[in-house]
Amino acid sequence: MTTKKPSEGFPDVRLRRLRKTQAIRDLFQETRLSTKNLIAPIFVQEGLKKAQAITSMPDIRRLPLAGLAKEVGELSDLGVGSVILFGIPIEKDGKGSSAFDDKGIVQKSIDEVRKHFGDKVAVVTDVCLCQYTSHGHCGILSGNRIDNDRSIDMLAKVAVSQARAGSDIVAPSAMMDGQVQAIRKRLDDAGFSETAIMSYSSKQASPLFAPFRDAAYSTPEFSDRRSYQMPFANAREAMREIEQDVAEGADAVIIKPAIPNLDLVYQAKKMTNVPICAYSVSGEYALIKAAAMEGWVDENAVMTEFLTAIKRAGADMIITYQARKMAELLQ
Repeated sequence: MTTKKPSEGFPDVRLRRLRKTQAIRDLFQETRLSTKNLIAPIFVQEGLKKAQAITSMPDIRRLPLAGLAKEVGELSDLGVGSVILFGIPIEKDGKGSSAFDDKGIVQKSIDEVRKHFGDKVAVVTDVCLCQYTSHGHCGILSGNRIDNDRSIDMLAKVAVSQARAGSDIVAPSAMMDGQVQAIRKRLDDAGFSETAIMSYSSKQASPLFAPFRDAAYSTPEFSDRRSYQMPFANAREAMREIEQDVAEGADAVIIKPAIPNLDLVYQAKKMTNVPICAYSVSGEYALIKAAAMEGWVDENAVMTEFLTAIKRAGADMIITYQARKMAELLQ
């Protein structure tokens, strides 16, 4: 008796069998989005009386402190249990003093979330100086140069202040060498050994950040941030940044922007065992919104495809301005 050798292709192999109906497609879907993996960015502006629209980011608003609990509550009701807070202060100076003021806008925002939601919501806080400095750079200046070592000392002070206010996870985004090590040591010395660090390890010098800078009033007064943010063409350098941050004590790493860096998300997932977060930035949001408003694309479909691609590449978490809208679709 002769045994028929299984075919390695058509017509015996028909991959369309697994796409025949929606029920079958759902059954065999490999990558799934969950509200539990989405982190919603929130802008809170000191002294603001009512929510303020952001022109370059339709449907995203700067919130007054009094409106924060309602926003977080609505997200939580939709299943989004994590937020990242960005503060916009009234006062700015050369060293970003209001960033580490225990009564600063982010510190008050953390307290507001804790007061209303306790541990039900995970609070991530951005550790940077750009919104707080009069010059708009992410570190301390020596002349027209960013002083790395003075900057990391200041960033460590910011992280401790945020941890004292109740932040679960501090997220240093200034791209200063040694920032994770300095922050970890300062947190531990201050008694906050359980506060996690999710570092912006691979943060590109990207034009896709422009709407954020509009939203947070953080455009540099002179020059740009290319001396500390990464060149987008350098994948090996990105992996070195990630390796370094993990070695210094990062509990998780962030890759930003997300869609232009899916290859870096994939490589990082293979290279390290720490959780990978991808930040789908303001420019990615604005591009989809603008095209949808012109009727050129289906906003929900494109949003879902982009976020799924980020997850498929290996992201464990996604920071996205589309968290609310995606959560509504997933209901």
